[in-house]
Amino acid sequence: YLKERVTPILEELVQSLLIHKPDESVEFMLQWLKKKEGRPDMVTSLTAQEEINVLRKEIWHLKKQLYGEDAVSDHEVVETSDDSEEEEEVLELPSAPKKGKGNARTSVSAEAFGSWNKPTEFQPPVIEKTEEQKEKITEKLNQAFMFSALDEKEKNIVVMAMQERKLQEGEYAITQGDEGDFLYVVEYGSLECTKTFPGQSSPTYLKDYSPGEAFGELALLYNAPRAANIIAKSDCLLWGLDRKTFNHIVKDAAVKKREQYESFLQTVPVLSTMEEYERMKLADALRPQTWQPGQYIIRQGEKGDMFYILEKGECIATKLQNDGTPAKEVMQYSPGQYFGELALLRNEPRAANIIAKTEVKVAMLDRQSFKRLLGPLEDILRR
Repeated sequence: YLKERVTPILEELVQSLLIHKPDESVEFMLQWLKKKEGRPDMVTSLTAQEEINVLRKEIWHLKKQLYGEDAVSDHEVVETSDDSEEEEEVLELPSAPKKGKGNARTSVSAEAFGSWNKPTEFQPPVIEKTEEQKEKITEKLNQAFMFSALDEKEKNIVVMAMQERKLQEGEYAITQGDEGDFLYVVEYGSLECTKTFPGQSSPTYLKDYSPGEAFGELALLYNAPRAANIIAKSDCLLWGLDRKTFNHIVKDAAVKKREQYESFLQTVPVLSTMEEYERMKLADALRPQTWQPGQYIIRQGEKGDMFYILEKGECIATKLQNDGTPAKEVMQYSPGQYFGELALLRNEPRAANIIAKTEVKVAMLDRQSFKRLLGPLEDILRR
């Protein structure tokens, strides 16, 4: 049932997400499911609580399809309001039917650990590379959003674990339906993504991949067969990352990053009035960056497109004087404080220099991401 009825829908949904890359992924998926079922569109402006209620209904609906009418009761769909003081009901999926002899392995699964399958200490592979190769891989990783949660140490582990793969024009990087154990980052060349959907005899073109982009992560995330074909349109050089390194380093880093930033953002006074849902989205969008003592984070007079929150260390602000005298220190910054907002608010050049006094770590957010995720910057800073 899963292979014939559920997996094709999930594959189409995931492929649609990859093509459109919506900012509001949950809302996009709900709209997509509604359209797939032929039901009218939902209201797009939902509160966090309304989204929870909608998701509960969708879970209930899918559970009825998956396990049958008798396995799911109507009382499981419970709507709550923002004013409700009662403890929210936690919905649990019913136990899956017991496997009989000869049951086939399902197409999508997650790796489970227990007394029968204890995780072992991970030792990442180390593949020697030249300094030039390391620099090129690092440059491409910095362009791929998938690796944005990695710190320098984790990024170095990924760089050293990656394997080189060269393709000639017309050669397949991955083939739809095959088992997948690697994701790939493109160093140079162009590739085409196609997919044969159920009922089709020929593949449908989806998109192109260019240098700096990554593909193949879905098979690693969901332990599923390849969802599409990726074919070289020219000679290409790819860097492949194996499943174990991806799961232990990249995926774990993304989870830790969200948890870390959600906790940290609660300590930032200017963001203390944010809703939990807003804070979660902001945590996902923040990108870490470290600076050494004496390095300039911001230079007076430059265009400003980044907002910074200081996580660790200390910074100073200096300002050039109109009479030509040396820049004068005008402010100091400690963890939890922020800077760079004035250039975003006023669309003006940077009004001062920000210099690292000690080794510092900042969380950065570009203007476009801030406004796209949270609305105008002024709404948050003026609460």
